[in-house]
Amino acid sequence: MSYEQFLERYMRPNRPVVISDVGKQWAAMRQWTPAHFQQRFGSKPMPIAYDETLPFDEFIDRVIASSADAPGPYMHRSFLHEVLPELLPDLIPQNPYAFPRRYASPLMPSRWQRPDGYLKLLVGGVGSKFPVMHYDGEAAHAAITEIYGDKEFIMYAPEDGPKLYPLPDRPNQSSVDDPALQDLERFPLLAQAVQYRTVLKPGDMVFVPTGWWHAARALSVSISVCTNMLDGMHWQGLSADAYGTPATHPDIKSRLKR
Repeated sequence: MSYEQFLERYMRPNRPVVISDVGKQWAAMRQWTPAHFQQRFGSKPMPIAYDETLPFDEFIDRVIASSADAPGPYMHRSFLHEVLPELLPDLIPQNPYAFPRRYASPLMPSRWQRPDGYLKLLVGGVGSKFPVMHYDGEAAHAAITEIYGDKEFIMYAPEDGPKLYPLPDRPNQSSVDDPALQDLERFPLLAQAVQYRTVLKPGDMVFVPTGWWHAARALSVSISVCTNMLDGMHWQGLSADAYGTPATHPDIKSRLKR
């Protein structure tokens, strides 16, 4: 579909969608494999999670050895412009649906400013998964494009959030540790929430609209990239995340920043 059709049918109505054959011209689609990363980057230290850094070759070995019973680590904290800028040319031409890239704007607060538009590398092996079901901060949309392997996505609409047991101190994160298994004894309200599932294959992009809860797990060795997007519909959510609301931050400094 055209970008204009994508905006009208999915981004503005806040509807998720999977689009196939994204990134057909990317060198990444032809080159990015576990062996390619090991050969190209060797023991280069890579941030895997908030509190974990591993040599790239060791991390890939653990990804390959990952299984459903003994899942390996899942890389979800590697912003390409910070740690692997040499990979950015492999993603040209840019994803035609991953705009606007306001995270790259010099007007963005410095803690969120990303020269590449917020591109992240996501890598995991069988059974590994993003650590928590959540919706993205700053009221942002997300676009995740699968490059190698298969990955399952599970999603819930924003209105089902109260049935997903949000953490009191982190309301965008769920207490449900495995939405695939549906442990209704621990989380009985899950039975009232509508779950959406899809499996991404190479070239598939899932659009995750603002406020949509989502979780992902690798069904095979999986390599994908993610980017976040902001447009006018996100302004109130972004300003609330950045500087609070009049109820939570009524001070003059916060009011002026808002």
